[in-house]
Amino acid sequence: MIKCRTISKGEAKGELIVSSEPLSFLGGVNPNTGEVIDPNHELKGKFINDKILFIPGGKGSTVGSYVIFQMKKNNVAPAAIICLNAEPIIATGAIMSDIPMVDSPKTTEELISGVKVAVNAEKGEITLL
Repeated sequence: MIKCRTISKGEAKGELIVSSEPLSFLGGVNPNTGEVIDPNHELKGKFINDKILFIPGGKGSTVGSYVIFQMKKNNVAPAAIICLNAEPIIATGAIMSDIPMVDSPKTTEELISGVKVAVNAEKGEITLL
């Protein structure tokens, strides 16, 4: 179990999709499909819907919060979000959309793409499954 800080409460299980680069939801993710469309991002062409998204943080416009909300309404949002350091854009989007979100995991070496995890943002825990 990996301890972390709760940003948006809730629980989710799923497969990790990990990026070492911050992600801008406005212009970087298609809110209708959940596909990363930023041509310069390492996750270009990957779908983040129903995945546990692990990124360093967000970047870009505050409208990104509303893109996350639109993704949730379209059923293409991540199941949960893990950040190294949450910033207001993604935190607000997760809270508005009832997406579990945590940040500041105590260790990250086991958090790699393809690994299945459970995020319990009620307790501030990530568990490898």
